[in-house]
Amino acid sequence: MKLCLKSISLLLLIGSFYASKAQSNGVLTGTILNKTSQQPVAGATIQLTTIKTAISDSAGYFRIAGITPGAYSITIKALGFNTQIRYNIAISVGNENNIGIELDPFVTVLNDVSVTSTARNKSAKAATLETPLSVQRLTTEEIKSNPGGNFDISRVIQALPGVGGTASTAGFRNDIIIRGGAPNENVYYLDGIEIPVINHFATQGSAGGPAGILNVSFIEEVKLSSSAFDARFDNALSGVFEFKQKKGNTNHLQGNVRLSGTELAATLDGPLSKNGKTSFLASARRSYLQLLFKAIDLPIRPNYWDFQYKISSQLNKTTTLTLLGIAAIDEFSFAAPKEATPEKLYALNSNPSINQWNYTVGASIKKLVKNGYWNLAISRNAFNNQLEKYENNLGPIKGLRTLFFNSRETENKLRFDVNKTIDFG
Repeated sequence: MKLCLKSISLLLLIGSFYASKAQSNGVLTGTILNKTSQQPVAGATIQLTTIKTAISDSAGYFRIAGITPGAYSITIKALGFNTQIRYNIAISVGNENNIGIELDPFVTVLNDVSVTSTARNKSAKAATLETPLSVQRLTTEEIKSNPGGNFDISRVIQALPGVGGTASTAGFRNDIIIRGGAPNENVYYLDGIEIPVINHFATQGSAGGPAGILNVSFIEEVKLSSSAFDARFDNALSGVFEFKQKKGNTNHLQGNVRLSGTELAATLDGPLSKNGKTSFLASARRSYLQLLFKAIDLPIRPNYWDFQYKISSQLNKTTTLTLLGIAAIDEFSFAAPKEATPEKLYALNSNPSINQWNYTVGASIKKLVKNGYWNLAISRNAFNNQLEKYENNLGPIKGLRTLFFNSRETENKLRFDVNKTIDFG
């Protein structure tokens, strides 16, 4: 009997050892696509630093398991495509890091041609070479590692060349100014669906605000076009921002919780079907600024919530259905300070109370066709903005009301665009 108990104890000890060993390893999964046609790239080589290698299958899918947690660089190579390197890919225990890679088709380089020019033409050429590119990209790894960004996409964008903002001023706002243009001259697209508001406590008509709404855990890549906009984007005068979201994990349910100095956010993703063709991403975030402001005895109490989701379903080999939504609730109230200093009284009576809510919901179908794809999207967005101010914002009886503003905007949009590559050779 003692021998049996010892054997069972030994088996349990060995099992727990292997279980802990398995849990200490991370997994990297992803899909490789042709950037031009959105077709999957089979046979691509994915090299994780120098320790592990994987090959994408016919659907462009790859999986690398047994990775020690840490930050890695991956190199993606495929015949007929330019090599791509992604840096600082974070691998953690438990959650699978799912990424999407789009490879540029290889362009054949012709023989060099020497052209002799005058000094005047040389100067003009040099000036052209020094001009910044009009298209810039940020990956989720770059957003998360940005110093001072605090996982706020709107704030990190302002570090790009040619982009200015007011985040460094006394207002701490995320108004995005591109090459001197106004903040309301930019447009924002989330997986091909336009979203008019990307910040909490937004200024109506400009989308700027003190804190971003978009969850960085959803974002795969951010693309900024500051000129030569694609024909499918309208109403853009300064810049076009394209936010590409990740797809949910198709193997198992997973999630993460992020706690920062101002907010608490929870994110879940996983499969919605047994065959793995339908997956979801969902998140909720709540600020606790009102608690911090109360602790330091400030009379203002800002508070916000935001919610985001994405559902992706592979209907067949060439058709993908995407459902997405994003919403925010913003509230701004007042409380009597314990110590009534002139500065606190001024802040109390000079600011209006703000009550806002906004949402965007949409659905899109992407269909792969020969040498390209088409995308059909339908969406609805609404923005409600209410401001109210009194001479005395506190007390059992409020003073004379000096400001009242109530506005609601609602839009319904239908978009259809075709993207094809035509070979004139």
